[in-house]
Amino acid sequence: MPPEMFDEILNRVGPRIQRRDTRLRKALEPGLKLAVTIRHLSSGDKYPTLQYDFRVARNTISMFVPEVCQAIVDEYKVEAISCPTTQREWRDIAEEFQRKWNVPHACGALDGKHIAIRCPSNTGSLFHNYKGFFSVVLLALVDADYKFFVD
Repeated sequence: MPPEMFDEILNRVGPRIQRRDTRLRKALEPGLKLAVTIRHLSSGDKYPTLQYDFRVARNTISMFVPEVCQAIVDEYKVEAISCPTTQREWRDIAEEFQRKWNVPHACGALDGKHIAIRCPSNTGSLFHNYKGFFSVVLLALVDADYKFFVD
């Protein structure tokens, strides 16, 4: 990720994830929280690995990663995640797929990914996939510019 992009994200989500120092301890910097979260999301590194990479306790990481993810979603959902509602918007998306990707009449691109999870208790093999680990499936629908659709 280019430093300019990281700085832009930090400027937008930093105030949402900033905490105040207490008499017992200093608060973690928003930049550190964002860096750990982006590393976790991009590489899939587990919290114990991140603990040694960033010198932050894994229980602390487990507390702020969901918070930072939610702050990113809240900050970017209006401009990055939308769902067309009119015929004209759907037609514009189809035209963009034709122009950029030479795919006529496409209204979206759909793909899925297995997200590894710990086996939930008392589920047996319910979440066990054909790849040999426990997971949930994430399906995403995007437009020609890789923006997510949400209904």
